[in-house]
Amino acid sequence: MLRHLAIATALALGSVVIAAPAFAQSASSAQPSNASSPQAVVEDITHQLDTQIADHKAQLQNNKPKLIALINQIFLPHFDTDWASILVLGMHAREATPEQRSRFAKAFYSSLTNRYAEGLLGYTKGTVKVLPSGGEVNPKYTVVKTQMNTSDNKPVAVNFVFHQTADGQWKAYDIIIEGISYITNYRNQVDAEIKKEGLDKLIADLETQGDKALQKMDQENKGNKGNQGSQG
Repeated sequence: MLRHLAIATALALGSVVIAAPAFAQSASSAQPSNASSPQAVVEDITHQLDTQIADHKAQLQNNKPKLIALINQIFLPHFDTDWASILVLGMHAREATPEQRSRFAKAFYSSLTNRYAEGLLGYTKGTVKVLPSGGEVNPKYTVVKTQMNTSDNKPVAVNFVFHQTADGQWKAYDIIIEGISYITNYRNQVDAEIKKEGLDKLIADLETQGDKALQKMDQENKGNKGNQGSQG
C-alpha cells in the first residue's frame, strides 16, 4: 500500500513541480491550457499520463531528464506554481523579497521533482479515475475529485484544487491526498525550518541539497510530532 501511496504522491506532486534548471520553463513560457473547465484539465492530464508515461516506461526508466521534461510538458501548463509557492511560504511570503520568492519556488519545486518523479514510472493505464463533478464551479475554489486504484483495488483519493486566473485559465494550486493538503503539509514544514534557520538558509539548502533537504524536513517534522505525542 505504501508503494501505491508513493505513486499517488508522485502523481499529485508531479503536478506542481518545476523541473531542474536544464529543463525548467517559466509559467509564461508554458503552453496555456485550452481546457474549458477544471474537470476537463484533469481529464486531459490523465489522458497524457496514459499515452506518454504508461506507454513509454521502458524508455523512461533510465532517462530521468526525459521523464522530468515530460512532467513539465504534461503538468506545468495546468498549475499556478507562483500562487502555490506563496501559499507554501505562508506568512513568510510577505517578508520575502521578490528574488527570495523566485529562488525559493525554483529550488523547492526542483527538489520535489527529483524526489517524486520516478514514482510516476509505477503508473499504469487507468490508474486514475476522474469522478463526476458535483455542485457549481467557483472561480476562486473548485475541487476536482479523482480516485487512484491500487493493484489490490484499494482506492486512494487524490483531489485537485483549482481557481481561475486573471486570463481565464483554470489552474490547480493545491493537491489533497487522502485528506492531507500538499500546501498545508509543506507550509508547516517550511515555517518550522524558516523559524529555526531563516529563509536564506532554507533556500540555500534546497539549491545545494535538493531532495535531501526535503527528506531532512520530513524527518524533523515526524520527530517533532513524535515528541509532542510522548509529552501528551
